Amino acid sequence: MTEEVESVDVAIVGAGPVGMALALALIDSPYRILLIDSRRRGSWAGDPRALALSHGTRQLLAGVGAWNAGDATPIDTIHVSQKGGFGRTLIDAADYDIPSLGYVLRYRDLAGSLDARCETVQRLDQCTIGGIAIGRDTAEISLRSGDTTRRVAARLVVHAEGTPGDDADVRVHDYRQHAVVAEVRPLPAHGRRAWERFTPDGPVALLPLGQDYAVVFTVPSAQAGGLLCLDDDAFLAALRAQFAGRLDFIASGPRSSFPLALRCRRELVAARQVWIGNAAQSLHPVSGQGFNLGLRDAWELAEALRTATGRDPGEASLLSSYARGRQLDRQGSMVFTDGIVRIFSNDLAPLRVARGLSLLALDLLPPLRHFVAKRMIWGARAWP
Repeated sequence: MTEEVESVDVAIVGAGPVGMALALALIDSPYRILLIDSRRRGSWAGDPRALALSHGTRQLLAGVGAWNAGDATPIDTIHVSQKGGFGRTLIDAADYDIPSLGYVLRYRDLAGSLDARCETVQRLDQCTIGGIAIGRDTAEISLRSGDTTRRVAARLVVHAEGTPGDDADVRVHDYRQHAVVAEVRPLPAHGRRAWERFTPDGPVALLPLGQDYAVVFTVPSAQAGGLLCLDDDAFLAALRAQFAGRLDFIASGPRSSFPLALRCRRELVAARQVWIGNAAQSLHPVSGQGFNLGLRDAWELAEALRTATGRDPGEASLLSSYARGRQLDRQGSMVFTDGIVRIFSNDLAPLRVARGLSLLALDLLPPLRHFVAKRMIWGARAWP
């Protein structure tokens, strides 16, 4: 008996926020879309992570009908400084004629908004991929769900399944750092201000979330366990010390940690396949660029496919054009975040002075500050 093969135009592997955003961006197109995920639907409901979204990302989410302002805390200003050195700068939304520089919300809230909009999207959950066979006209995906197997023939396979494991096509740079994350209650209130504090051990970010701050406390990997084992009072004291006592905190929630690395797929496209979001690249969390870059991947791919309506979505020239178009944004974001980590995560005196002068220049030279801020807000769309 011949096993039946289901045919679709675009199979999106990974139903996280980036994969769902792509599905929504294509929902009114002529393409037959299939969303595939290895997890059960709604598995994100208990995910406590906080995401920092730029104003540009808010615009993209609004464009697919998935922006819920009630879940988000606006960032009106960002204070940037370094520990143990001079120089600081303040980035203010009022300088860019936008309501806020960005927003902070929980991963589960964003995933819930996107999932609610995906009700009409065909999807397969709790399926693992056994293999992908590339043919001339389609890529055939072998799927397993428990004891059941099925095959899907797609003209284009979009990989949006998140950070890749061991893969020869992915370059990895281990920062030998861990991010310790928690939520703390500030005193006084945060006033919608985010903080980015550079220290010799790594950056410390405070992101306003409701009445609290979502903390991303970067330390050398060997020190992460010690921070996790501290009682709440000792952890808050360690956090205060990073800001030289300028900020105060009165309560802390549970802590967790994760290792930090730069992962970059060498090629974004292959025969009838394309990689987006963390499947294409995962960045250090400094400056909060990773998810915003991934969502721009999805948006630009959707634009390329919409423009090519009537053509084969897996056509090599179409995919190559998409990859070339993403190069500036992708490389710029990776170089920017990687450069910040390498330059600021040390205590060499000459670099400390150079960092101070750079922060001072950003503060005293508005055109330079605006150049940096606009690219953080809109990515490559802000480039002349």
